[in-house]
Amino acid sequence: MGTPRRTASRTARPPYDHWPTTPAPMPRTMPLLALATLAAGLASATPDPAAITLEEHPGAVRVLAGGQPFTELRFGPGRAKPVFHPVFGPGQLPMTRDFPLRPDTPGEARDHPHHESLWFTHGDVNGIDFWALGKHCGTIQQTRLSLAGDTITTGNDWLAPGGRRICSDTRVIRFATLPGGARLIDFTITLAATDGDLTLGDTKEGSLGIRTHPGLNIDHGAAASNSKGTTGAAIWGRHAKWVNYQGTINGRPAGVALFDHPANPRHPTTWHARDYGLVAANPFGLRAFGQIHAGTGAMTIKAGGHATFRYALVFHRGTDEPRPVGRVYQQWLGRGDPPAG
Repeated sequence: MGTPRRTASRTARPPYDHWPTTPAPMPRTMPLLALATLAAGLASATPDPAAITLEEHPGAVRVLAGGQPFTELRFGPGRAKPVFHPVFGPGQLPMTRDFPLRPDTPGEARDHPHHESLWFTHGDVNGIDFWALGKHCGTIQQTRLSLAGDTITTGNDWLAPGGRRICSDTRVIRFATLPGGARLIDFTITLAATDGDLTLGDTKEGSLGIRTHPGLNIDHGAAASNSKGTTGAAIWGRHAKWVNYQGTINGRPAGVALFDHPANPRHPTTWHARDYGLVAANPFGLRAFGQIHAGTGAMTIKAGGHATFRYALVFHRGTDEPRPVGRVYQQWLGRGDPPAG
């Protein structure tokens, strides 16, 4: 992928597509104990930024955790939107579906090709669909990139079919490794109404989304819960501070928790959380989720204004117990605001 620019000196490695995905040997750990260790680690509030290395390549930024692959930000010509793929959790377990970015991985459903691992977009932005793919859909083009320590900052333009700009955004994405092996992505996006009023429409198709590894899918036997004690497929469309999925990947316990920050508009968010692996924080789909009357979930940002949303994803060794997840959520809130974009 060319000569990388690194934020720390490391030996160059081949692209992720050629890296082995077999998880490194690790002792089997009771799931509750594993996340309790994670909670203790977040309580320190100061993960070592030197454990994270960022490498810039043409069309990608590779993120290493302790010298091992964590994830890769993919952008550039030919992409409909920036995405993170692959994403590796503790023990180098793959946490997201490979399809369609790697279409030959066995055991994966090949539906919804717009569900590309981990992303942010929305299905109705001034009437234009940025969630789906196709010639009648919008695209998100990255226009600015900077790397500093454990943080990627990007600027992006949201373009209508034909290239007219609808709005822009700034994303500040921090990465951390935590004691006990868990990994965290802290994702902040500021949407700016740069080209007139900006309306995010009432649709279930949005916004911060992840398509999980099949081992974390409810329809494959995984457990799901939220901060209000709702479990299973019933978490879809519900308001909650966080959701957590617990399953088994390659024979080992694994999980992912998604957090919604209290400063976000319409906190606690509603969740477009399906049983087949899609999990998305979406505060705009209120009619679609049966919360209120048609159209009233839409949110308008006046011309020249902006709105900021902050989320986190914690990739852990697995627990379906709410108490340790809630502790980790509270400790994440104590980490403070991300650096300004």
